[in-house]
Amino acid sequence: MLTIYAVSDSTGETAERVLLSALAQFQGAPAQVLRRGDIRSTEQIQDVVREAAGTDSLILHTLVSDELRHQLLAEARAQGVDSMDLLGPVLDRLATHLRLTPQEKPGLFKQIVAAQTREIEAVEFAFRHDDGQNSEDLGRAELVLVGVSRTMKTPTMLFLAYRGWFAANVPLVLQIEPPPTLLAFPPGRVFCLVMAASRLVELRAARVQHLAIPAEPYTSLETVRAELRYSQEVSRQRGWRIIDVTGKSVEEVSREILVLLPQRGEKCGGLPDRPSS
Repeated sequence: MLTIYAVSDSTGETAERVLLSALAQFQGAPAQVLRRGDIRSTEQIQDVVREAAGTDSLILHTLVSDELRHQLLAEARAQGVDSMDLLGPVLDRLATHLRLTPQEKPGLFKQIVAAQTREIEAVEFAFRHDDGQNSEDLGRAELVLVGVSRTMKTPTMLFLAYRGWFAANVPLVLQIEPPPTLLAFPPGRVFCLVMAASRLVELRAARVQHLAIPAEPYTSLETVRAELRYSQEVSRQRGWRIIDVTGKSVEEVSREILVLLPQRGEKCGGLPDRPSS
């Protein structure tokens, strides 16, 4: 029986899938595939080649390190083991056409896929937790934005979500107690967005005109000032961070929030660190 070793400096899944796809064309072929992943040293390469030596075997590998690829080739030749590089020729051809040097980081594709998956989940989470929705599930959030109506809570939350952060937003309304899950949330991860009363009146007036809803008391300067005072009083009592968003873009506000976030190890909800993207 032919033993085919799928060797990789990551999981070996890619090499194994290629092998199984090829073997499907040889129905009933006497062959077995053995995956050997996380191969990242000369000693590990020597161990794999010694394991394959003296038997009817073939080594197919997807090593991203140019040095490791050459070491495996040299060791396989010395031991008389047939080997084939599945990834090296593709990397070389791409490097030539792109005029770039590959990073040679094992598992990079898997990390990228994981980051993209997380971003999708974060956006879905944000839409489910916009404007106080599903507040009973707030514990899964990494940060919560609060504030009165039209203080950029939703656009800021979505900007963060598209970058992989599990964010929610909860409106603060006069004479209405915030939900218990918000009051129980780690205060260092709650951010109250405020802005100049005059600017907030302008934004509310534009919304009133667009939606054809009653203007009073929603656009009243006195009401707006009272709401802003209330949101800041609650935030100070609870230890929530207050961020003035007047004249700022969502990018600027988001950057300020991320700088103020506690260390990653203090995250709530047991969520993993946000992957780099």
